[in-house]
Amino acid sequence: MVIAFHKPYGVLSQFTQDQPGQRTLAEFGFPASVYPLGRLDLDSEGLILLSDEPGMNNRLLDPSAGHSRTYLVQVDGAVDLEATQRLSKGGLVIKGHRTLPCRAAPCNDPDFPPRDPPVRFRKEIPTSWVEMTLKEGKNRQVRRMTAAVGFPTLRLIRVRIGSFELGALKVGEWREMNPTEISAIWK
Repeated sequence: MVIAFHKPYGVLSQFTQDQPGQRTLAEFGFPASVYPLGRLDLDSEGLILLSDEPGMNNRLLDPSAGHSRTYLVQVDGAVDLEATQRLSKGGLVIKGHRTLPCRAAPCNDPDFPPRDPPVRFRKEIPTSWVEMTLKEGKNRQVRRMTAAVGFPTLRLIRVRIGSFELGALKVGEWREMNPTEISAIWK
């Protein structure tokens, strides 16, 4: 079984709390045997997969397999061509790791509901959106990459894993994937 879940902001990608009062996956009524395939930070939202299939985690997350993950990233400031080119080229050194090339391009404001709590607003500084597709996933990598090119991340939403898209799944909702959808992950 593979489950697609739209993880809300402020929820740990695990079933147990690190600190009292933290929200976890346990509150969403998943079948007892599933575990998350990978993670999204507490302050990130969007598509996360869960499964009860042994070995699927390694198969999906192994960098040699090169499964892409696409994020929509709201950044502080009006992102420019130079910044997206630097992101795309790769080679940014983040905590001793040199990033691989990725796809990064400015995009329109996606039609997602406002986040709760809202993203900070500063009247003098605009925000903009970047679509980024990576084949690697170090801890907080997207956030560190955008900051390294001068555009700190304000909101991060994972919208695709492989060619499987988050689609119309609402925040906090989950559903079991069918075999065709599961095969889309591996494409």
